[in-house]
Amino acid sequence: MKIIEINDEPIALYQLLKFEALVSSGGEAKGVIDDGKVLVNGVVETRRRKKIMGGDIVHFGNESFTVKLI
Repeated sequence: MKIIEINDEPIALYQLLKFEALVSSGGEAKGVIDDGKVLVNGVVETRRRKKIMGGDIVHFGNESFTVKLI
């Protein structure tokens, strides 16, 4: 499991995907969220602006990421 480090929380789910280059744009991030392709803490998340905090686990594609506040 990879670690995503954030400096400030919360961060919107679509921003996290975009800033970590898991998608190429904010529009693509919103699309994969709308399509139910992203899980947060094991639950399908369709809210684009879901607030992600340190300790959350995000699953996208074949990868899992732990969010860590630094």
